Amino acid sequence: MQSYTDEKTSIPAKTERISAGSFDLNKWLYGGYEKGIITMIAGPPASGKTNYVMLAGCSLARKNQKVIFIDTEGGFSAERIKQIVGEEYEKILNNLLIFNPVSFEEQKKIFSTLLNKIKKENTGLIIIDGMAMLYRLELGDAQKSGDDNKIREINREVAKQMRILAEISRKQNMPVLITNQVYHEFLSEEEWKKGIKPETNIVGGDLFKYWSKTIIELKNENGKRKAILLKHRSMPQKEMNFEIKDKGIFRKRWI
Repeated sequence: MQSYTDEKTSIPAKTERISAGSFDLNKWLYGGYEKGIITMIAGPPASGKTNYVMLAGCSLARKNQKVIFIDTEGGFSAERIKQIVGEEYEKILNNLLIFNPVSFEEQKKIFSTLLNKIKKENTGLIIIDGMAMLYRLELGDAQKSGDDNKIREINREVAKQMRILAEISRKQNMPVLITNQVYHEFLSEEEWKKGIKPETNIVGGDLFKYWSKTIIELKNENGKRKAILLKHRSMPQKEMNFEIKDKGIFRKRWI
Protein backbone atom coordinates (compact mmCIF):
# COMPACT_ATOMS: atom_id res chain seq x y z
CA MET A 1 0.00 0.00 0.00
CA GLN A 2 1.32 3.41 -0.93
CA SER A 3 2.20 6.02 1.67
CA TYR A 4 1.60 9.69 0.95
CA THR A 5 3.20 12.55 2.78
CA ASP A 6 2.30 16.21 3.11
CA GLU A 7 4.74 19.12 2.97
CA LYS A 8 4.50 19.64 6.74
CA THR A 9 3.44 16.24 8.07
CA SER A 10 4.51 12.66 7.46
CA ILE A 11 1.76 10.14 8.20
CA PRO A 12 1.82 6.67 6.59
CA ALA A 13 -1.39 5.46 4.97
CA LYS A 14 -1.92 2.40 7.20
CA THR A 15 -5.69 2.30 6.86
CA GLU A 16 -7.21 0.79 3.72
CA ARG A 17 -8.36 3.47 1.31
CA ILE A 18 -9.89 3.94 -2.11
CA SER A 19 -8.61 6.49 -4.58
CA ALA A 20 -10.27 9.90 -4.51
CA GLY A 21 -9.90 9.95 -8.30
CA SER A 22 -7.37 12.79 -8.21
CA PHE A 23 -3.61 12.60 -7.69
CA ASP A 24 -3.60 15.81 -5.66
CA LEU A 25 -6.53 14.73 -3.48
CA ASN A 26 -4.92 11.34 -2.88
CA LYS A 27 -1.72 13.04 -1.79
CA TRP A 28 -3.61 15.44 0.48
CA LEU A 29 -5.59 12.57 2.07
CA TYR A 30 -2.58 10.20 2.24
CA GLY A 31 -4.06 7.74 -0.23
CA GLY A 32 -7.73 8.66 -0.58
CA TYR A 33 -10.94 8.00 1.34
CA GLU A 34 -10.83 5.51 4.19
CA LYS A 35 -12.75 2.27 4.04
CA GLY A 36 -15.06 1.32 6.90
CA ILE A 37 -16.27 4.85 7.68
CA ILE A 38 -18.55 7.63 6.48
CA THR A 39 -16.82 10.65 4.94
CA MET A 40 -18.90 13.81 4.69
CA ILE A 41 -18.09 16.54 2.16
CA ALA A 42 -19.93 19.71 3.13
CA GLY A 43 -20.14 23.09 1.50
CA PRO A 44 -22.40 25.72 -0.08
CA PRO A 45 -23.91 25.28 -3.56
CA ALA A 46 -21.37 25.25 -6.43
CA SER A 47 -18.43 24.56 -4.09
CA GLY A 48 -17.50 21.28 -5.82
CA LYS A 49 -19.15 18.61 -3.64
CA THR A 50 -20.62 16.59 -6.51
CA ASN A 51 -17.34 16.71 -8.41
CA TYR A 52 -15.53 15.24 -5.39
CA VAL A 53 -17.84 12.24 -5.12
CA MET A 54 -18.10 11.74 -8.89
CA LEU A 55 -14.32 11.46 -9.19
CA ALA A 56 -14.18 8.78 -6.49
CA GLY A 57 -17.07 6.93 -8.12
CA CYS A 58 -15.43 6.99 -11.55
CA SER A 59 -12.14 5.76 -10.12
CA LEU A 60 -13.75 2.70 -8.55
CA ALA A 61 -16.03 2.03 -11.54
CA ARG A 62 -12.90 1.84 -13.71
CA LYS A 63 -11.95 -1.24 -11.67
CA ASN A 64 -15.26 -2.90 -12.56
CA GLN A 65 -16.73 -2.40 -9.12
CA LYS A 66 -20.29 -1.17 -8.74
CA VAL A 67 -20.95 2.23 -7.18
CA ILE A 68 -24.32 3.04 -5.65
CA PHE A 69 -25.01 6.71 -6.33
CA ILE A 70 -28.08 8.18 -4.59
CA ASP A 71 -28.73 11.63 -6.05
CA THR A 72 -31.31 13.68 -4.11
CA GLU A 73 -30.46 17.08 -5.61
CA GLY A 74 -30.34 16.31 -9.34
CA GLY A 75 -26.62 17.08 -9.45
CA PHE A 76 -25.55 13.92 -11.29
CA SER A 77 -24.47 14.64 -14.87
CA ALA A 78 -23.70 11.96 -17.44
CA GLU A 79 -21.97 14.65 -19.53
CA ARG A 80 -19.68 15.46 -16.61
CA ILE A 81 -18.80 11.77 -16.34
CA LYS A 82 -17.92 11.80 -20.04
CA GLN A 83 -15.64 14.81 -19.52
CA ILE A 84 -13.80 13.02 -16.72
CA VAL A 85 -13.36 9.53 -18.20
CA GLY A 86 -13.47 10.08 -21.98
CA GLU A 87 -13.57 6.83 -23.95
CA GLU A 88 -14.38 4.76 -20.86
CA TYR A 89 -17.71 6.56 -20.58
CA GLU A 90 -20.02 3.59 -21.24
CA LYS A 91 -18.05 1.23 -19.01
CA ILE A 92 -18.18 3.71 -16.13
CA LEU A 93 -21.91 4.38 -16.52
CA ASN A 94 -22.63 0.63 -16.53
CA ASN A 95 -20.95 0.38 -13.13
CA LEU A 96 -22.83 3.31 -11.60
CA LEU A 97 -26.17 2.36 -10.03
CA ILE A 98 -28.07 5.65 -9.98
CA PHE A 99 -31.07 6.32 -7.73
CA ASN A 100 -33.04 9.58 -7.85
CA PRO A 101 -35.43 9.85 -4.89
CA VAL A 102 -37.65 12.93 -5.01
CA SER A 103 -39.13 12.61 -1.52
CA PHE A 104 -37.93 11.57 1.92
CA GLU A 105 -40.30 8.59 1.70
CA GLU A 106 -38.59 7.42 -1.50
CA GLN A 107 -35.20 7.84 0.17
CA LYS A 108 -36.47 5.74 3.08
CA LYS A 109 -37.47 2.92 0.70
CA ILE A 110 -34.04 2.94 -0.96
CA PHE A 111 -32.31 2.65 2.41
CA SER A 112 -34.56 -0.23 3.44
CA THR A 113 -33.16 -2.35 0.58
CA LEU A 114 -29.62 -0.94 0.51
CA LEU A 115 -27.91 -3.95 2.07
CA ASN A 116 -29.60 -6.33 -0.39
CA LYS A 117 -28.49 -4.16 -3.31
CA ILE A 118 -24.89 -4.25 -2.07
CA LYS A 119 -24.87 -8.04 -1.65
CA LYS A 120 -26.41 -8.53 -5.09
CA GLU A 121 -23.76 -6.47 -6.87
CA ASN A 122 -19.99 -6.23 -6.60
CA THR A 123 -20.35 -2.93 -4.75
CA GLY A 124 -17.28 -1.03 -3.61
CA LEU A 125 -18.67 2.40 -2.73
CA ILE A 126 -21.87 4.13 -1.63
CA ILE A 127 -22.43 7.80 -2.47
CA ILE A 128 -25.32 9.92 -1.25
CA ASP A 129 -25.17 13.30 -2.94
CA GLY A 130 -27.36 15.51 -0.75
CA MET A 131 -27.87 13.34 2.34
CA ALA A 132 -29.90 15.99 4.19
CA MET A 133 -31.76 17.54 1.24
CA LEU A 134 -35.04 15.58 1.38
CA TYR A 135 -34.82 15.25 5.16
CA ARG A 136 -34.66 19.04 5.49
CA LEU A 137 -37.69 19.54 3.22
CA GLU A 138 -39.74 16.94 5.08
CA LEU A 139 -38.73 18.37 8.45
CA GLY A 140 -39.59 21.89 7.31
CA ASP A 141 -43.12 20.84 6.35
CA ALA A 142 -43.62 19.13 9.71
CA GLN A 143 -42.34 22.17 11.59
CA LYS A 144 -44.70 24.48 9.68
CA SER A 145 -47.67 22.31 10.62
CA GLY A 146 -46.53 22.06 14.24
CA ASP A 147 -46.71 18.25 14.15
CA ASP A 148 -44.32 17.25 16.96
CA ASN A 149 -44.90 13.53 16.44
CA LYS A 150 -44.02 13.85 12.76
CA ILE A 151 -40.88 15.84 13.60
CA ARG A 152 -39.73 13.10 15.99
CA GLU A 153 -40.51 10.43 13.39
CA ILE A 154 -38.47 12.23 10.70
CA ASN A 155 -35.50 12.72 13.03
CA ARG A 156 -35.61 9.06 14.06
CA GLU A 157 -35.68 7.98 10.42
CA VAL A 158 -32.67 10.05 9.34
CA ALA A 159 -30.75 8.82 12.41
CA LYS A 160 -31.64 5.26 11.37
CA GLN A 161 -30.36 5.91 7.85
CA MET A 162 -27.03 7.17 9.17
CA ARG A 163 -26.75 4.08 11.39
CA ILE A 164 -27.43 1.87 8.37
CA LEU A 165 -24.63 3.59 6.43
CA ALA A 166 -22.22 3.29 9.37
CA GLU A 167 -23.02 -0.40 9.85
CA ILE A 168 -22.64 -1.21 6.15
CA SER A 169 -19.35 0.67 5.89
CA ARG A 170 -17.94 -1.06 8.96
CA LYS A 171 -19.15 -4.62 8.31
CA GLN A 172 -18.50 -4.55 4.56
CA ASN A 173 -15.23 -2.59 4.96
CA MET A 174 -16.60 -0.14 2.43
CA PRO A 175 -16.25 3.64 2.16
CA VAL A 176 -19.39 5.77 2.24
CA LEU A 177 -19.32 9.31 0.87
CA ILE A 178 -22.10 11.76 1.65
CA THR A 179 -22.43 15.41 0.70
CA ASN A 180 -24.22 18.03 2.72
CA GLN A 181 -25.04 21.72 2.66
CA VAL A 182 -23.79 24.35 5.09
CA TYR A 183 -25.41 27.55 6.32
CA HIS A 184 -24.22 30.65 8.18
CA GLU A 185 -25.63 31.95 11.42
CA PHE A 186 -27.42 35.30 11.28
CA LEU A 187 -25.41 38.19 12.72
CA SER A 188 -26.75 41.45 14.05
CA GLU A 189 -25.64 44.77 12.55
CA GLU A 190 -23.55 45.40 15.64
CA GLU A 191 -21.74 42.08 15.27
CA TRP A 192 -21.01 42.83 11.60
CA LYS A 193 -19.53 46.22 12.58
CA LYS A 194 -17.27 44.49 15.10
CA GLY A 195 -15.94 42.28 12.31
CA ILE A 196 -17.35 39.08 13.75
CA LYS A 197 -17.53 36.38 11.10
CA PRO A 198 -20.69 34.23 10.94
CA GLU A 199 -20.22 30.66 12.12
CA THR A 200 -20.62 27.95 9.49
CA ASN A 201 -22.99 25.13 10.41
CA ILE A 202 -23.70 21.82 8.71
CA VAL A 203 -27.33 21.01 7.88
CA GLY A 204 -28.49 18.29 10.27
CA GLY A 205 -26.00 19.39 12.89
CA ASP A 206 -24.48 17.01 15.42
CA LEU A 207 -26.19 13.89 14.05
CA PHE A 208 -24.33 14.01 10.74
CA LYS A 209 -21.09 15.14 12.37
CA TYR A 210 -21.23 12.28 14.88
CA TRP A 211 -21.58 9.50 12.32
CA SER A 212 -19.06 11.04 9.87
CA LYS A 213 -15.54 10.10 10.95
CA THR A 214 -14.01 12.33 8.27
CA ILE A 215 -15.42 15.75 7.42
CA ILE A 216 -14.17 17.90 4.54
CA GLU A 217 -15.55 21.41 4.15
CA LEU A 218 -15.42 23.08 0.74
CA LYS A 219 -15.43 26.83 0.20
CA ASN A 220 -15.73 28.92 -2.94
CA GLU A 221 -14.91 32.55 -2.23
CA ASN A 222 -14.80 34.79 -5.30
CA GLY A 223 -13.88 31.86 -7.51
CA LYS A 224 -11.09 30.67 -5.20
CA ARG A 225 -11.83 27.16 -4.02
CA LYS A 226 -10.55 25.68 -0.78
CA ALA A 227 -10.90 22.28 0.92
CA ILE A 228 -10.55 22.10 4.71
CA LEU A 229 -10.05 18.82 6.54
CA LEU A 230 -12.15 19.52 9.63
CA LYS A 231 -12.22 16.04 11.16
CA HIS A 232 -10.12 12.93 10.71
CA ARG A 233 -9.15 9.95 12.85
CA SER A 234 -5.41 10.27 12.23
CA MET A 235 -4.66 13.57 10.49
CA PRO A 236 -4.60 17.15 11.78
CA GLN A 237 -6.81 19.89 10.37
CA LYS A 238 -5.35 21.32 7.18
CA GLU A 239 -6.30 23.07 3.96
CA MET A 240 -5.80 22.71 0.23
CA ASN A 241 -6.58 25.25 -2.48
CA PHE A 242 -7.94 23.57 -5.60
CA GLU A 243 -9.50 24.11 -9.00
CA ILE A 244 -11.95 22.03 -11.01
CA LYS A 245 -10.98 21.21 -14.60
CA ASP A 246 -12.50 18.91 -17.24
CA LYS A 247 -10.48 15.91 -16.05
CA GLY A 248 -10.88 16.44 -12.33
CA ILE A 249 -9.61 18.31 -9.28
CA PHE A 250 -6.14 19.78 -9.08
CA ARG A 251 -4.19 21.56 -6.39
CA LYS A 252 -3.90 25.30 -6.99
CA ARG A 253 -1.72 28.01 -5.51
CA TRP A 254 -3.80 31.18 -5.56
CA ILE A 255 -1.90 34.43 -6.05
